[in-house]
Order: sequence, then C-alpha cells, then structure tokens
Amino acid sequence: MTPPLLRTANLRATRAPPLDHLIFLDANVLFSAAYRPDAGLRRLWRLPGARLITSVYAAEEARRNLSNSEQRRELEELLGSVEVVPTATSTDHPLFSTIELPDKDRPVLLAAIGSGATHLLTGDFRHVGPYYGMRIEGVLVLPPD
Repeated sequence: MTPPLLRTANLRATRAPPLDHLIFLDANVLFSAAYRPDAGLRRLWRLPGARLITSVYAAEEARRNLSNSEQRRELEELLGSVEVVPTATSTDHPLFSTIELPDKDRPVLLAAIGSGATHLLTGDFRHVGPYYGMRIEGVLVLPPD
C-alpha cells in the first residue's frame, strides 16, 4: 500500500516514509536514554522505519525519577520526537486474568496495546521479563538491549 501524500510547508506533495515499527517506550527506557547523553538507547531515535511512542504515565514516571535538571531537559528533548498517548483510565481488563502484572505496570501495557504498538520496550525484567519475546494482543514485548 502506498503511503498517503503529505503536504510540506512549501506545499510540495511528498510521500510519507513507510513505518515498519511502532515502538512503545516504557519509563525505564526513557529514563536510561535521558540519563546519559551517550546512552546506547538513543539509537532508537535514529531507527529508520520506526515511530516511537510512550504514554503520559510513562513519561511522568521517567520525569519523576530523573534527579538533575540537565537530565530532565534531555528527556524533554527526546520526548519532542516521541508521540505521547493518553494513559488508560482503567486497568481492570480481562487480559489480566491470564497475565500477572502489578497494578503500576498495567497502564503501560494497556497503552501499548491501545495505541497499536508493534513493540513494547521495557527494562522491567522483574515484572515484565517473563513476557519477553511474547506477543500480547499483537504487541511484541522486548528488553531494550
């Protein structure tokens, strides 16, 4: 399928780049990318064919956990090229009768599913790690490395 036409500022018609991956970033991935300017995770922002997304919930968690103003500034700069989607208002979902996640992690998974993400990147090995390599409602759960 051909990507839709987009209009640029000078009104010249151009094709939108094809997107192969819609990658949802958990708070710990955002935190790690903002924590150090030379973080390897920053390569995600240069991946061809990928669109990065996160939720309001994950972005706020990353902000809370960054202690210095330079890191918070880096986070805001990184978020400038990430689509921030709303957080699910309810985490009472039938999915959680078969998947065990703490309440604090449920909004992230639900936002990834609700936004149509192809991937969820999270460094939460303790709670989400058991689901690495699995597709949950169409979202492939992976560690960030």
